[in-house]
Amino acid sequence: MTLKIEKADLQRIPESINFPQEEENILKYWKDEKIFENCLKQSKSKPRYTFYDGPPFATGLPHYGHILAGTIKDIVTRYAHQQGYHVERRFGWDTHGLPVEYEIDKTLGIKGPDDVAKMGIAAYNNECRKIVMRYAGDWEEIIGRLGRWIDFKNDYKTLYPWFMESVWWVFKQLYMKGLVYQGVKVMPYSTACTTALSNFESGQNYKDVQDPMVFVAMPLLDSTEKVSLIVWTTTPWTLPSNMACCVNPDHQYVKVKEIATGCIYIIMESRIDFVFKTKDAVEVLEKFSGIKLKGLRYDPPFDFFKKYENVAFRVLCDNYVTEESGSGIVHQAPYFGEDDYRVCLAHNVIKRDQEIVCPLDASGRFTNEVPDFQGQYVKDADKNIINALKKKGRLVRSGQHNHSYPFCWRSDTPLIYKAVPSWFVRVEHMTKQLLACCAQTYWVPDNIKEKRFGNWLREARDWAISRNRYWGTPIPIWMSPSGDEIVCIGSIEELEKLSGILVKDLHRETVDSIEIPSQTPGNPPLRRISEVFDCWFESGSMPYAQQHYPFENPNEFMNKFPADFIAEGIDQTRGWFYTLLVISTALFNKPPFKNLIANGLVLAADGQKMSKRKQNYPDPMLLVGRYGADAIRLYLINSPVVRAENLRFKEEGVRDIIKDVFLPWFNAYRFLFQNIERFEKEDKIVYKYDVNQHHRNQSNNVMDVWIVSFKESLLEFISKEMKAYRLYTVVPRLTKFIDQLTNWYVRMNRKRIKGEGGIEDCYHALNTLYSVLLAMVKMMAPFTPFLTEYMYQRLRILDESLQPGSVHYEMMPSADNNKINVPIERAVARMQAVVELGRVMRDRRTVPIKYPLTEVVVIHQQQEYLDDINSLQQFITGELNVRSIVLSQDRKKYGVTLRAEPDHKLLGIRLKNDAKIVAQKIKQLSDSDIQNQLKRGWFEIDAHRLELNEVRVIYQFGGDISDAVDFEAHSDNDVLVLLNMKPNQELVDEGTAREIINRIQKLKKKAKLIPTDPVIITYETSKADSDVTRVAMSHRSFIEGVVKSKFVLHSAEDDKRELVIEETQELKDVTLKLKITTLNEKIMPKLPWINVVLADDVQMRYVRCDTARVCTLNLEDFGGNVMTLEQLKQEVERVFGIGQTKWMLSTSHEKLNELKEVSRSLSGKTIFIFRNAVTSIPQQFLSAISPFSQFENKIVENRHVTVYLENPAVM
Repeated sequence: MTLKIEKADLQRIPESINFPQEEENILKYWKDEKIFENCLKQSKSKPRYTFYDGPPFATGLPHYGHILAGTIKDIVTRYAHQQGYHVERRFGWDTHGLPVEYEIDKTLGIKGPDDVAKMGIAAYNNECRKIVMRYAGDWEEIIGRLGRWIDFKNDYKTLYPWFMESVWWVFKQLYMKGLVYQGVKVMPYSTACTTALSNFESGQNYKDVQDPMVFVAMPLLDSTEKVSLIVWTTTPWTLPSNMACCVNPDHQYVKVKEIATGCIYIIMESRIDFVFKTKDAVEVLEKFSGIKLKGLRYDPPFDFFKKYENVAFRVLCDNYVTEESGSGIVHQAPYFGEDDYRVCLAHNVIKRDQEIVCPLDASGRFTNEVPDFQGQYVKDADKNIINALKKKGRLVRSGQHNHSYPFCWRSDTPLIYKAVPSWFVRVEHMTKQLLACCAQTYWVPDNIKEKRFGNWLREARDWAISRNRYWGTPIPIWMSPSGDEIVCIGSIEELEKLSGILVKDLHRETVDSIEIPSQTPGNPPLRRISEVFDCWFESGSMPYAQQHYPFENPNEFMNKFPADFIAEGIDQTRGWFYTLLVISTALFNKPPFKNLIANGLVLAADGQKMSKRKQNYPDPMLLVGRYGADAIRLYLINSPVVRAENLRFKEEGVRDIIKDVFLPWFNAYRFLFQNIERFEKEDKIVYKYDVNQHHRNQSNNVMDVWIVSFKESLLEFISKEMKAYRLYTVVPRLTKFIDQLTNWYVRMNRKRIKGEGGIEDCYHALNTLYSVLLAMVKMMAPFTPFLTEYMYQRLRILDESLQPGSVHYEMMPSADNNKINVPIERAVARMQAVVELGRVMRDRRTVPIKYPLTEVVVIHQQQEYLDDINSLQQFITGELNVRSIVLSQDRKKYGVTLRAEPDHKLLGIRLKNDAKIVAQKIKQLSDSDIQNQLKRGWFEIDAHRLELNEVRVIYQFGGDISDAVDFEAHSDNDVLVLLNMKPNQELVDEGTAREIINRIQKLKKKAKLIPTDPVIITYETSKADSDVTRVAMSHRSFIEGVVKSKFVLHSAEDDKRELVIEETQELKDVTLKLKITTLNEKIMPKLPWINVVLADDVQMRYVRCDTARVCTLNLEDFGGNVMTLEQLKQEVERVFGIGQTKWMLSTSHEKLNELKEVSRSLSGKTIFIFRNAVTSIPQQFLSAISPFSQFENKIVENRHVTVYLENPAVM
């Protein structure tokens, strides 16, 4: 489909626009004309701008987080294209890993590795392959509907063999550099998914939970008295695996006697209140440093691992034990805690190569190593373990503990920490390189790079990259049974060379059975280890794998590496951003990207996480259907979320974009075309925009110069800020420009644009408005691609220099510094400040802008400010509707003094007990005190800094000034404005005239009339001696000059013209009836006629429509004879079917006034049919002056006749 818009289509642009429907039309145009593809073709020979798209999982539908990140990416890449770059935009899919496997496990009821073994890896992976792209079509539709341009056809998927081969290559490079090793590490572990998670995955889903806490006695074995250590834990399930206790060597510990039981315990001194609730519950027997406890042996709570007693069950020392929690003595289960493992390893309680003390299976259930709790899930076993401790006399106290705890991001189940044999990439040794590479990148906002991400890099740990799963890229390590011989494969070709087998797929079902002969004769062959890569390793490898590097076009890849730009949510600081940097640093000692935007999180309106289960957010596509994609895009991008802060998503925010941005913008655009049509009709000049002629013949009108200067300044600002990727500064300025254009330039230049200043001035105004709208469309194109396309398709018809096709073929204009006029921009900004202050004062006194006032006084100390105001005073008097303006540097001349009042609520919250004293001192401030504080920009009271919003500055009048009571004052802490509110009759009358004008204009708008339509407006009032009637007559020429139509008192002659619309309104306690008619005489029946109205109490026999209770009848037959009363009754009976009902004809709707005879004098009148009594008749039937029924006048046998096309008529 081509958008075939011609010059004729520019007339009568609709008053309203259906944004979603127009977007659908644009989408079809883009698709049919291949606009995106053409953009890529046009830019193919231009410099490259490289963009990496982080791959999402296709196992669910896009949410607002995806939409936000996608919008940011779309804006930046569209803008890069506008700047003359070729931007390849490939969509990527993360197709492996937990998200897919978890769905299959749920569907097939798979509980663990044994179930997969029974099913077979090939069958299991085949099921994964079936669902991996379940929602791919929905993604493409939704992303496309939201206006994002990205290539789905030339996508990459992590399951593609060529992608997986590059991942193998990346791994082999790391292996060859000595960065890969196998070891045991305590890691976050998902029992639901039966796999370990990386540290950054475990940080994605913390929840506040309530867990059991226990204080457990550990009796010392070598003590001469019966003394026990007290340990505290919120994971009772780890106590069967206890191997040691740990204290802080430098902190104070105490031996205490519990008064209630007589038992003697050792705890940290600072934790007495936490353990025993109060210090009075114990008697302190001895104090000592923690180092004194080092090496003491104790009796463990359970005997399951007594075989380690020669090295275990000792008190260890380490500074990680704090005074902030527990008892100050930490129970050590080395294979269930990172610090536990580190401390026990350092004290030789355990060794790296020993048997792991981890009595849990893959699903988090106790094994036969702990027979008392065998088969129990760890969290379920807590209660039984606590009961066992109680029976053994070891439980000192128990309770509940509220804390933040990590949950699995996929299954939403609690994680545990568990020792897992794993393959690692060494990261800890290259912290400096990571920080150095990161320093070469540019982040928005930069504090995320320096703090959140920088801190994470400084604490970087070795990366566990293996997963004991099935659906993923297999780790390409082949190992002998003894582990002495290892081969790492880096390509399909290398695998074929060593094994003799050529494969086309690299998943486990294909490569697990492949053997590589040993290099040592007689030794068994090497087989692949069972693990697959963590999917984060794959996404971190995507810069290389999406290009099949180094197997295809290696030079081209290196020329485009690192990427110019990436963007994702702030949560990816420990995810994709991190893995990209680790791999690129390890491979090339280079950053993987140059520029990055990190966005915040999109939350539900109540501040909670968006949840399908809670249904606490609106469906994105419903909002697209309601408001359009552009509105959602601009709402998201013009919010704190672009500064990496959180956004509470509210539908009304999207609606406000329509109301406050799009509709004013569209109305200014429509206003241009309305007045071009008027210009061509009235001045007989065909309008065309000629950019060269416009440049040669520049307007010197101050408002034209201002809006052009503002536009050029904005272009300069956008260029600077977009280079810095600061979307959060660009979008507010763009929306401000729309406000400046619609609420200031168009409003203040309506008369010029309408031609009231002459043809040349009108041409200047039209040219200015056209050029600014065209520039606005180009500037906004990356942000609101649909609405700008809609507007451009019509704007380009008026400018032959514009190329045919899409707005997205156009480059971003460059700023013309010669047209930037800083003094005029400053002066207009000051004029606007005065106008805004004046409007506030009118609102404060509830005086509408339609009512003129006598005087506005502008007071400022700087003469330059007053000169600026003086140069634009006609706009101030016009906008504020005042007769005169006075400029002054002397506030005291007008008796204005300042008084300060505290904002009690704000100060009370912040200052607490000091608020009362500070409030009193604020009220005591003198005029000069307040002035000095305002100059500084804040208030200082009693050593407290108070911001300006915490103190209300009130302007009051005093002294000898006359009429002071009539002044209203307001200030923005820069300029002071006084408005004389005293009315006089002349100004009141003009206000009334403006009220009449307002009602006429609204009625014209309701009738969908445009200014050039030739019509006559008539009026009637209910009171001939009223002010409204007097003003309508005395201000007739003023009213006609504004509404551009004749305005007269209604007469009978006016009823002969065709009626366009009529309306009755109340104005100043007077009923004002307005009618708008054409200049054409109304067509009436050629024969005498009569309207008939059927009252509600009369039942119709066969007419079922309740609104069909009126008709129009001829009073004469074909021969010209007036019908008799009986004939009229028969005709009425025939039309309405009321023959069986008692009824009567009445000539009045107010009383029963029975019709006695029919004559030509009834022609054009209305009669009424009642049953027994008068009932109410709708108002619309009482004042009818035209036939109710549609009719045609015809000539039959040389005689005029009238044929009614409907009877009864539906009203």
